[in-house]
Amino acid sequence: MGIRQAITDIRMMNSLFTTAEAQAAELGDELPGAEHLLLAVLAGPDDSGRRAFATFGVTAAQVRTAIADTHTLALQSVGIDPTLADRAGADRTGAAAAPTGPYRSTGGLQEVFQRAVALSKEGGSRGHTLRAAHVVRAVSEVEHGTVSLAFRRLGLDRLELQEAARRAISSPAAD
Repeated sequence: MGIRQAITDIRMMNSLFTTAEAQAAELGDELPGAEHLLLAVLAGPDDSGRRAFATFGVTAAQVRTAIADTHTLALQSVGIDPTLADRAGADRTGAAAAPTGPYRSTGGLQEVFQRAVALSKEGGSRGHTLRAAHVVRAVSEVEHGTVSLAFRRLGLDRLELQEAARRAISSPAAD
């Protein structure tokens, strides 16, 4: 990989991870996961991820709502009132342990990001461009977890979403 590509990748990673952290905080989650990375790419300037979802008439706002609803249902399923959990999280603000690296995240976020980078390198060309649709494709490969449940809430088939992401990747960017 050339130095220019490495710099581009680092800039994109910094932007996505910072946005994922903000998305997690907005949803009341301590650490960003794969669902927050998905929300980060859907909020970004590259519209390829949004175009993949648009194939099914699904907007970024609907994805966010499905993720928030999935979190709420998960808390309720173990007997936790989400409104009380939100207040408890607000009481802990500032009390969390300091990050040990530049970004704190779940393993799920890291795995999805690494898979998205690997997908962007497919095809054997020297350079690659990580696109939002690569992240959509990578996250749609995950069979279990918040994103998978949110996709089911939206009536999305993971394999069909992967195909829509492939098409979005191969079409010119509309940025």
